[in-house]
Amino acid sequence: MPRKIVAGNWKMNLNADEALQLINDIDQLDIPNDVEVMTFVPSLYVQTAVEESKKATVGVQNFFYEASGAFTGEVSIDQIKSLGANIGLIGHSERRSLFGETHEVLKKKVDAAVAGQFDFIFCCGEPLEERESGNHENFVKHQLIDSLFHLNSEQINGGIIAYEPVWAIGTGETASTEQAEEMHAAIRSWLKEKYDAATADSISILYGGSCKPSNAAELFACPNVDGGLIGGASLEADSFGEIINAY
Repeated sequence: MPRKIVAGNWKMNLNADEALQLINDIDQLDIPNDVEVMTFVPSLYVQTAVEESKKATVGVQNFFYEASGAFTGEVSIDQIKSLGANIGLIGHSERRSLFGETHEVLKKKVDAAVAGQFDFIFCCGEPLEERESGNHENFVKHQLIDSLFHLNSEQINGGIIAYEPVWAIGTGETASTEQAEEMHAAIRSWLKEKYDAATADSISILYGGSCKPSNAAELFACPNVDGGLIGGASLEADSFGEIINAY
């Protein structure tokens, strides 16, 4: 069975005091025992978040694929793990579109994470033009093939994938439950084709396109939606808590 996961991606938001307040507020939430809560904080706040968070697993929004060296401004898996965090995002649409991360770069990050025994959420999703052309499933399938599906079944078992329709991120638009379930079911079917049913059923597939308190319950009721990767709504404990409890 896939795990139920609600993960907050803070992006480049909150100063240190605000971050600490949000961590403390999340710790006051009533969280169901069967739901895993994660917060992906700016790397500046990792150590504080790890030390202070009692209910949420702390992760990073980005990391580099090399172990060390002359890579000014980057952080390595070993540096992150030394602060107590053991999970990161790979392939978020903003990393792809704003920072030019290619399929090959993302494949290197996946390989670095596997080698470093570092958990990750692999993000995939189509822009508006691919959705409108009807090529959205093929587009997402090749994101997975090019950067993730080179892993063997042991390496990918129990992993996490986040489907984020790019056209629904930060726009207020949201994929319908039918659109979300359709893509999540397709991803599950590709996992079964590439690996096997047991492996496919071990992987949590999260929805990451403007999930909010008003639509979380409907989305989470879809058979192949195993939770959410939440952006703006994760910056306030009350709204984040409503989403967590939408199950």
